[in-house]
Amino acid sequence: MAKHAAGSVGWGHHHLQKRWLLALLLMLSVSTVIAFFIRAAFDSCDRNVSGAVSAGSAIGSARNAIQIADKRASQIAAANPSPLSFMKSKIVLLVSHELSLSGGPLLLMELAFLLRSVGAEVYWITITKPSETDEVIYSLEHKMLDRGVQVFSAKGKEAINTALRADLVVLNTAVAGKWLDAVLKEDVHHVLPKVLWWIHEMRGHYFKLAYVKHLPYVAGAMIDSHITAEYWKNRTQERLKIKMPETYVVHLGNSKELMQVAEDSVAKRVLREHVRESLGVRNEDLLFALINSVSRGKGQDLFLRSFDEALQLIKEKKMQVPPLHAVIVGSDMSAQTKFETELRDFVIQKKIQDRIHFVNKTLTVAPYLAAIDVLVQNSQARGECFGRITIEAMAFQLPVLGTAAGGTTEIVVNGTTGLLHPIGKDGVTPLAKNIVKLATHVERRLTIGKRGYERVKERFLEQHMAERIAGVLKEVLRKSKNKSGSHLD
Repeated sequence: MAKHAAGSVGWGHHHLQKRWLLALLLMLSVSTVIAFFIRAAFDSCDRNVSGAVSAGSAIGSARNAIQIADKRASQIAAANPSPLSFMKSKIVLLVSHELSLSGGPLLLMELAFLLRSVGAEVYWITITKPSETDEVIYSLEHKMLDRGVQVFSAKGKEAINTALRADLVVLNTAVAGKWLDAVLKEDVHHVLPKVLWWIHEMRGHYFKLAYVKHLPYVAGAMIDSHITAEYWKNRTQERLKIKMPETYVVHLGNSKELMQVAEDSVAKRVLREHVRESLGVRNEDLLFALINSVSRGKGQDLFLRSFDEALQLIKEKKMQVPPLHAVIVGSDMSAQTKFETELRDFVIQKKIQDRIHFVNKTLTVAPYLAAIDVLVQNSQARGECFGRITIEAMAFQLPVLGTAAGGTTEIVVNGTTGLLHPIGKDGVTPLAKNIVKLATHVERRLTIGKRGYERVKERFLEQHMAERIAGVLKEVLRKSKNKSGSHLD
């Protein structure tokens, strides 16, 4: 492929690992957790600086950017008290099915840090952990400890006691439900009235009674999109014959760190230049990206078919457009799965190796968002439960080409902030035509991107998410208190 293995596997194997980028990259994280990993990865680097920006000017720019960002963040925090301030001194137990660099656990960690920032007493337990020491788990746990989140075993008396005395217990993902009976046992019914169940899944195999049998008895369920909430309501009734509790839909928001980079033209320019240089893509070329774990459900195969079809349309109609490139961010170079092999074989078969780039999976998405021109969200079947990468791309004023399914339909306004296409094979040609539309209409592409940014500022910021979560927590605490009072009568 164009840029295989060592050629395009992300920051770990590339000259993008230049030490002077450390300061900038610390601002690029989707959460504080990601910034921690970037720091760990780059502290050991000792490379000479080359490229369009000199070492001195780059370091100086980065330092100034960080100082300005820190000052701006302090001013914003002082002027806008957190909507979660009522959680001060509240005891909160967070129960995660795993601790990894995937979306669910990182979202729960964001909640942990938001609660800690207002003075809540936060505890964390992880249900499933490997028997051997895991570097990722070790690092994430210590990051939480550094922020005042107390971490202990999911089993044993400490977990039970904390659950019993907590004001709020948050179960993260449907799978976390298995912890209730396994650990709490006869105490489970004392805890259920103060449980908020945060559900992110939208796949059928999560609908197991063993996981969710206690759903009807918890204080509430929090789900990332309306369409997913409706799916859970119908599926639990039809398949499991149980009723969902009071369900709250909470759309996610972009972190302050990501927004600071998205709104920093200097940082974006520097990142754009260096990412494109690493891929062998010129500044004037048009770069489309699909940023997601590589799997059939995420639709990379259908996207490549659409991209190839778009190239053929441009060639047949002799359209005057800059060269088009596509980057697949989310590969696993070490696994070399059958599906990923299929993707690479397709690229070779179509002889488009010079136009397609594969990049290893990474949580540091901001550099790629700064480098590309259009994001493709091509998740199949029921789509994404929410799809946070979509609002992150919109923050960078990127138009989104998405499937008309799942949470994407609640984020993208078709024709205004992006263009939607059908799922499955029926969506291949419509997506190809949308690629050509954005390639041939510069003003439309820029206008769609600008409107997407405006939509993010209106409803998809961290402050918006905090306000939505605050409303849910207030209601859950009220229900829990009333339930406790009724038990005392």
